[in-house]
Amino acid sequence: MAQVTYESPVYHQLREVIRDKIEEGEYPLCSAIPSESEMAEYYGISRQTVHNAYNALILEGVLCRVPGKGVFVLGKKVERDLDDLSGFNQTMREKHVIPSVKVLSQNLRDAGEYYGEMFGIAPEDEIYYIKRVCYANGEPVSLEEIYVPQYVIPKMGGIDLSVFSVYEIYGIYGVNLQRAEQELYLVHLDQKDARVLGIDTSLPVMNFESISYDETGRVVEFNRNYVRGDKCNFTVHFRNI
Repeated sequence: MAQVTYESPVYHQLREVIRDKIEEGEYPLCSAIPSESEMAEYYGISRQTVHNAYNALILEGVLCRVPGKGVFVLGKKVERDLDDLSGFNQTMREKHVIPSVKVLSQNLRDAGEYYGEMFGIAPEDEIYYIKRVCYANGEPVSLEEIYVPQYVIPKMGGIDLSVFSVYEIYGIYGVNLQRAEQELYLVHLDQKDARVLGIDTSLPVMNFESISYDETGRVVEFNRNYVRGDKCNFTVHFRNI
């Protein structure tokens, strides 16, 4: 922590107060902190001073500002190898496309026999089930189902997945995805899911199913992604080993 005295600018002092609250757990990772006006009123300082303190922490990568949502805690950034494993938001931004997601479901459920065996946990252990629509420039391009054991990210249920991507959450909590096994199928969606993607049930979609592992070989995610073939192209690279 930088040395701060009472002679330091007020926004420096507030910056370190916020940093301490994050480290002590009062402001949990991925949670929203008080608004600038609330913070200003609480400490009896100007809103501009709070704004400056927030901006300093945003520049450090400790906080992030989400328009219309507020300011959220990122904590310390964790470096990850994403050469082969990239989330939807990162992939879209690399293509200069504006990504967005709409979360349809986000809840806990029993793993059951199938997912219990996949994740190496008991059938009665709980996993998170997330279903979301992914948009590119405002147009739906894929419907995604994500399964993650609760013990991997215990507080995922309280995280706003319209603000943070799943890959960002992994990075924040130090989950380092190293490899994935992926299979591709052509399938037809039922009427409800097809309507979500704005297509007719007669149009087949690409179904990517992937199991992702961390550096210890632990299975941390199963992902089933239904992708509109009329909206997406994929490139496969081959190399000799």
